Amino acid sequence: QGQLAESGGGSVQAGGSLRLSCAASKYITCMAWFRQAPGKEREGVATIVSDANTRYADSVKGRFTISRDNAKNTLYLQMNSLKPDDTATYYCAGRGPWYGRCDMESTYNYWGQGTQVTVSS
Repeated sequence: QGQLAESGGGSVQAGGSLRLSCAASKYITCMAWFRQAPGKEREGVATIVSDANTRYADSVKGRFTISRDNAKNTLYLQMNSLKPDDTATYYCAGRGPWYGRCDMESTYNYWGQGTQVTVSS
Protein backbone atom coordinates (compact mmCIF):
# COMPACT_ATOMS: atom_id res chain seq x y z
CA GLN A 1 0.00 0.00 0.00
CA GLY A 2 1.13 3.56 -0.68
CA GLN A 3 1.27 4.96 2.81
CA LEU A 4 2.06 8.66 3.06
CA ALA A 5 3.36 10.60 6.06
CA GLU A 6 3.73 14.38 6.10
CA SER A 7 6.06 16.42 8.27
CA GLY A 8 7.39 19.96 8.47
CA GLY A 9 4.32 21.94 9.40
CA GLY A 10 4.40 24.62 12.06
CA SER A 11 3.75 28.24 12.87
CA VAL A 12 5.43 31.12 11.07
CA GLN A 13 4.95 34.83 10.63
CA ALA A 14 3.74 36.29 7.36
CA GLY A 15 6.55 36.50 4.86
CA GLY A 16 8.30 33.49 6.31
CA SER A 17 9.02 30.08 4.82
CA LEU A 18 8.33 26.44 5.59
CA ARG A 19 9.22 23.20 3.86
CA LEU A 20 6.82 20.29 4.02
CA SER A 21 7.91 16.72 3.38
CA CYS A 22 5.90 13.63 2.58
CA ALA A 23 7.49 10.20 2.87
CA ALA A 24 5.87 7.49 0.77
CA SER A 25 6.22 3.76 1.29
CA LYS A 26 6.61 3.28 -2.46
CA TYR A 27 7.08 5.24 -5.67
CA ILE A 28 3.87 6.86 -6.89
CA THR A 29 3.99 8.56 -10.29
CA CYS A 30 1.53 11.38 -9.68
CA MET A 31 1.71 13.17 -6.35
CA ALA A 32 0.14 16.33 -5.05
CA TRP A 33 -0.33 18.68 -2.15
CA PHE A 34 -3.79 19.74 -1.03
CA ARG A 35 -4.87 21.97 1.84
CA GLN A 36 -7.99 22.59 3.85
CA ALA A 37 -8.65 25.61 6.02
CA PRO A 38 -11.31 25.59 8.75
CA GLY A 39 -14.76 26.03 7.27
CA LYS A 40 -13.48 25.77 3.71
CA GLU A 41 -13.40 23.03 1.12
CA ARG A 42 -10.20 21.18 0.40
CA GLU A 43 -8.26 22.75 -2.45
CA GLY A 44 -5.41 21.63 -4.63
CA VAL A 45 -2.08 23.38 -4.16
CA ALA A 46 0.34 21.67 -6.55
CA THR A 47 0.91 18.45 -8.46
CA ILE A 48 4.01 16.75 -9.81
CA VAL A 49 4.99 13.89 -12.06
CA SER A 50 8.51 15.16 -12.68
CA ASP A 51 10.34 18.48 -12.46
CA ALA A 52 9.18 19.14 -16.00
CA ASN A 53 5.57 18.27 -15.21
CA THR A 54 4.21 20.35 -12.35
CA ARG A 55 1.06 22.38 -11.81
CA TYR A 56 0.21 25.04 -9.27
CA ALA A 57 -2.89 26.74 -7.99
CA ASP A 58 -2.94 30.40 -9.00
CA SER A 59 -2.92 31.42 -5.33
CA VAL A 60 0.54 29.90 -4.75
CA LYS A 61 2.29 30.38 -8.09
CA GLY A 62 5.66 32.06 -7.66
CA ARG A 63 5.69 31.39 -3.91
CA PHE A 64 5.48 27.59 -3.56
CA THR A 65 7.62 24.94 -5.24
CA ILE A 66 6.74 21.26 -5.41
CA SER A 67 9.54 18.75 -5.89
CA ARG A 68 10.34 15.12 -5.29
CA ASP A 69 13.30 12.87 -4.55
CA ASN A 70 12.48 9.57 -6.25
CA ALA A 71 15.42 7.78 -4.62
CA LYS A 72 13.87 8.51 -1.23
CA ASN A 73 10.21 8.29 -2.33
CA THR A 74 9.76 11.72 -0.77
CA LEU A 75 7.66 14.66 -1.89
CA TYR A 76 8.38 18.24 -0.85
CA LEU A 77 6.60 21.57 -0.81
CA GLN A 78 8.79 24.63 -0.32
CA MET A 79 6.57 27.51 0.78
CA ASN A 80 7.97 31.04 0.67
CA SER A 81 6.40 34.46 1.25
CA LEU A 82 3.71 32.84 3.35
CA LYS A 83 0.48 34.70 3.96
CA PRO A 84 -2.19 34.29 6.66
CA ASP A 85 -4.48 32.92 3.93
CA ASP A 86 -2.08 29.98 3.58
CA THR A 87 -3.10 28.78 7.04
CA ALA A 88 -4.52 25.28 6.66
CA THR A 89 -3.94 21.61 7.16
CA TYR A 90 -1.77 20.41 4.29
CA TYR A 91 -2.14 16.90 2.90
CA CYS A 92 0.00 15.01 0.47
CA ALA A 93 -1.75 12.69 -1.95
CA GLY A 94 -0.82 10.08 -4.51
CA ARG A 95 -2.55 8.83 -7.60
CA GLY A 96 -1.61 5.38 -8.77
CA PRO A 97 -2.01 4.20 -11.43
CA TRP A 98 -2.11 7.69 -12.94
CA TYR A 99 -3.36 6.87 -16.47
CA GLY A 100 -1.37 9.82 -17.80
CA ARG A 101 -3.33 12.37 -15.82
CA CYS A 102 -2.03 14.33 -12.85
CA ASP A 103 -3.92 17.48 -11.95
CA MET A 104 -5.85 18.87 -9.05
CA GLU A 105 -9.14 17.55 -10.39
CA SER A 106 -7.86 13.98 -10.61
CA THR A 107 -8.91 11.30 -8.16
CA TYR A 108 -6.24 10.50 -5.59
CA ASN A 109 -6.28 7.17 -3.83
CA TYR A 110 -3.46 7.68 -1.32
CA TRP A 111 -3.59 10.33 1.41
CA GLY A 112 -1.45 11.37 4.32
CA GLN A 113 -2.75 12.32 7.74
CA GLY A 114 -2.07 16.04 7.27
CA THR A 115 0.23 18.60 8.84
CA GLN A 116 -0.84 21.98 10.20
CA VAL A 117 0.55 25.23 8.82
CA THR A 118 -0.30 28.43 10.66
CA VAL A 119 0.74 31.84 9.35
CA SER A 120 0.29 34.82 11.62
CA SER A 121 0.12 38.43 10.50
